[in-house]
Amino acid sequence: MSQYNKRVIVTFSIMFFLLLMVGLGQSWSLSLSILNLCLISAIMTLGVNIQWGYAGLFNVGIMGFTALGGLSAVLISKESISKAVTAGGMRMLVALSIFLLTIVLSIYIYKKFKNKWLVIATILAGYFITRYFYIEAAQSIEAINPAFSGYLGGLDLPVLLSWIVGGLLAAGAAWLIGKISLGLRTDYLAIATLGISEIIIAIIKNEDWLSRGVKNVTAIPRPVPYEIDLQQAVWVKEILAKLYAGSLHLLPVSEQATALKAHISDAAIVLVKLCYSGLFVAVLLLIIILAGLALDSPWGRMVRAIRDNEIAASAMGKNVKQRHLQIFVIGSAIAGVSGAMLVTYNGQFTPGSYIPLRYTFLIWVMVIVGGSGNNLGSVVGGFLIWFLWIEAEPVGFWLADLSTSFLDQGNFIRQHLLENAQYIRLIFMGAVLLVVMRFSPDGILPETNKKL
Repeated sequence: MSQYNKRVIVTFSIMFFLLLMVGLGQSWSLSLSILNLCLISAIMTLGVNIQWGYAGLFNVGIMGFTALGGLSAVLISKESISKAVTAGGMRMLVALSIFLLTIVLSIYIYKKFKNKWLVIATILAGYFITRYFYIEAAQSIEAINPAFSGYLGGLDLPVLLSWIVGGLLAAGAAWLIGKISLGLRTDYLAIATLGISEIIIAIIKNEDWLSRGVKNVTAIPRPVPYEIDLQQAVWVKEILAKLYAGSLHLLPVSEQATALKAHISDAAIVLVKLCYSGLFVAVLLLIIILAGLALDSPWGRMVRAIRDNEIAASAMGKNVKQRHLQIFVIGSAIAGVSGAMLVTYNGQFTPGSYIPLRYTFLIWVMVIVGGSGNNLGSVVGGFLIWFLWIEAEPVGFWLADLSTSFLDQGNFIRQHLLENAQYIRLIFMGAVLLVVMRFSPDGILPETNKKL
């Protein structure tokens, strides 16, 4: 067995052991919650890894594409608000149509006549006409029961479809952004993508007619059963009654029903999260398989050759910008899928939670720690960093309490450490990054095929 395969086995064994310890020490529900969020993080990290590890594209706007994926879960799965559609839906459609027509017409005029003043006049005319229809439509939609709706709603389709649509929506945005920004140098590309990400999130936050803005959208439909349905299912009761028969018979008859009900309630939560885990694992495996096939193909070897030496690849007749655009679109589409999955799992869309600088940093730490250019490394990095991010807070409180246990309860130092113990997660992130960079500069699972 090669050294790399041994490292893979050891790494994934440690991941399994950590989840097992959380399940035994805290709760299986928490363990599965961490697992599911780690799986989503791994998919998101795969998108960044494909861009950076395959092609060397430094995309710092990943949160914008994730937010577009989350938006798709609302637009696809939620029921439409009929009153809002009647009040301003048609005018909003006219406004958006005029906006798109203005863009297309401006491009046509520029290519056909090369007259910048005519282009400017077209843009200004389109802007004012769009604004006329848009403002009235937005105000009419947002005025419909703003405390509970105030937006158009969605198409009331299966929420799993939003995972595909989220990828397509993010891919479309990435294609448009890539056409403009991929000619920039690495550092300028990072600044441009970060700025565009902020713009996307700002639009989602402020366009209440689209997704309620910062008022959030809740009760996103599920692709898995609800806990209450499982608790009332006869087959669940029968299985758990047989499973806990020994312990239930030790209790008084009057307490057996209550104890069984508690077991059913806990089991329902675990079953729901296991269903999510199955869906997330299926998506993750599909992406890993497709990404691996692409990487090992002639196309993948060409992309890595461009990453290693753009000048030489360009001299050999390779279209560098076109390949970069392809990679940028693919990676962003995967981020969009992960965004839709996250909103589906949480059951709500909260635009205020998309903080580019905070979570982009986490995702990039996942890529670096896991191993840039290695798909399994992305899974490991996504799991390890998110696990530490979640578990660092209780560990921080435990360490603060243990290290100051000899002090009085009212001691200033003890109170200060306990009140700020949650920030120890930042120390953990930095420590893990430093340790990995010191002892394994290419990540826990480094790229195995650097030499083409």
